[in-house]
Amino acid sequence: MPMPIDVGDKVITKKPHPCGNNEFIITRTGMDFRMRCTKCQKEIWISRVKLEKRIKKIVKED
Repeated sequence: MPMPIDVGDKVITKKPHPCGNNEFIITRTGMDFRMRCTKCQKEIWISRVKLEKRIKKIVKED
């Protein structure tokens, strides 16, 4: 069963972005995810399988 990840959630990953930050905001969900780095604002695309392996913590946005 896939993890419950929604648009607007903050995701903390095990592996940091090249800018040194490991916090991302989810901007699109589905088979692939689009997420934006909270430090440098770069958007990246990642598959669901890869993202679920790299997640350390999900902070739900109310």
